[in-house]
Amino acid sequence: MTTATANASRWSRFRESFLWYSFKRDKVAIASFIVFVLIALAAFFAPLLAPHDPYDLATINIMNSELPPIWVDGADPSFPLGTDSQGRDMLSTILYGTRVSLLIGFGAVILQAALGILFGLLAGYLGGKVDSILMRIADVQLSFSTLMVAIIVGAVFKASFGNLMFGEIAIYMLILIIGVAEWPQIARTVRASVLAEKKKEYVDAAKVMGFRSKRIMFRHILPNTLSPIFVIGTVQIANAIISEAALSFLGLGMPETQPSLGSLIKSGFDYIQSGSWWITMIPGLVLVVLVLVINLLGDWLRDVLNPRLYKG
Repeated sequence: MTTATANASRWSRFRESFLWYSFKRDKVAIASFIVFVLIALAAFFAPLLAPHDPYDLATINIMNSELPPIWVDGADPSFPLGTDSQGRDMLSTILYGTRVSLLIGFGAVILQAALGILFGLLAGYLGGKVDSILMRIADVQLSFSTLMVAIIVGAVFKASFGNLMFGEIAIYMLILIIGVAEWPQIARTVRASVLAEKKKEYVDAAKVMGFRSKRIMFRHILPNTLSPIFVIGTVQIANAIISEAALSFLGLGMPETQPSLGSLIKSGFDYIQSGSWWITMIPGLVLVVLVLVINLLGDWLRDVLNPRLYKG
């Protein structure tokens, strides 16, 4: 079978799947997916779509600061969404900032999924002391709010690294902070699925055939626990984006000189009363829409992957 034939066969099976059938029937899921894809593509191609480069200080003129959007009197047509307090084009900073927020959101979820899957598999399959130790650690961490844990860890990083919290280093730090703060939720979900799966006959058959525990966990049990991971992972992306915005707003995330949705909201917060509402409101609106469509997709995916909840 050629590669083209194999791909055609996979696409044919996908079009006949219940997932595709339910997606076509759900207008909210279709609209949410289209909006998310448009935002993601605009962010990914920010260097090509942005009218200005917010990182190029040579192109930023402080005399252009706080210019309103084009639908407000006194606007400059070269800045469609106005400018911020530093004279940066708001459209450009939002495109670049959304890319940073999405990168942090997906990166943090990948990290917490790796930790959560590993610890959840070990706790659920091995049980005993391993289960008790890992779940007590998770319980202690979950006794605090996720944002509180992220704030504590973020403050420690800020105090330890200081001025190093800039650029790509700040992005990696936030991915690490948010990923470490939220892994217990995935770990507990995976553990519950593993406890149900390890009692089934295919696991007993694998043990009888002499397969090692590592192979049974990762090649037999893990594929059957992916559905809840996909659901919670989708929701966690939205939570990670919100956590980044909150940390940046509190001064523990991306600095104001490095665009992200959180840092853009913070940079304009002090200018709302002076009339420059767009510096905070427009990035805030983008953040709300982005989080909303991700959560709507997560709700649809949850309903589809759980037949008892699906209403058609």
